[in-house]
Amino acid sequence: MQTQVGTRNITIAQARQEASTIFLAKVFNWMAIGLAVTGGVAFLTAESGMARTLVASPLFFILVLAELGMVFYLSARIEKLQPGTATGLFLGYSILNGLTLSTIFLAYTHASIAGTFLVTAGMFGAMAVYGMVTKRDLSGMGSFMFMGLIGILLASVVNIFLKSSVLYWAISAIGVLVFVGLTAYDVQKIKNIGEEGIMQQGDAAIRKGSIIGALALYLDFINLFLMLLRFFGGSRD
Repeated sequence: MQTQVGTRNITIAQARQEASTIFLAKVFNWMAIGLAVTGGVAFLTAESGMARTLVASPLFFILVLAELGMVFYLSARIEKLQPGTATGLFLGYSILNGLTLSTIFLAYTHASIAGTFLVTAGMFGAMAVYGMVTKRDLSGMGSFMFMGLIGILLASVVNIFLKSSVLYWAISAIGVLVFVGLTAYDVQKIKNIGEEGIMQQGDAAIRKGSIIGALALYLDFINLFLMLLRFFGGSRD
């Protein structure tokens, strides 16, 4: 079958592919904005000296709880939120995360943070491309990676009390694998959403869809970065 877009006759498959490409571009744009906001806030907070004050204050834990609340609220309520509200929550989360992540500048050198960021970008980009081009259905892998994520969270809580270096490094290594896999899975899922017709649902649906997609990829990137930083981060001590 063919359809007409402007003066071009294209197949349905081509139209779906173009819609998916446009939607993915919107998602990656918002993800990039979120990362830029987080990085800028983190750097400025650290350079101003506020990071040291923040990490020693109860406010740090309040910010962490606020971040978790915003993620759960945005994910659960995205269908009922106005596009502007969803965008504001995403940017607000990016700012809060920048404040809490400013503390990494107290533990690691600027050079190792920058180097780890580049490594993360390369790994993330490679898996994003894989998620876009593979014909394999990654739904099963996504479910497996989600179970791995739950395992990481539980093991991390247990290790707060055990303080085991072996478990710490095991969690870090498994975490890298989990977030690498989730990146490919999430990109494929977002691609499929674009192909399934979200671009025909109006500006509000497109904006909200791109925001929730950007949040998923943003979280994949940040968590992969933090896991890799454990391996590549150079201590300031």
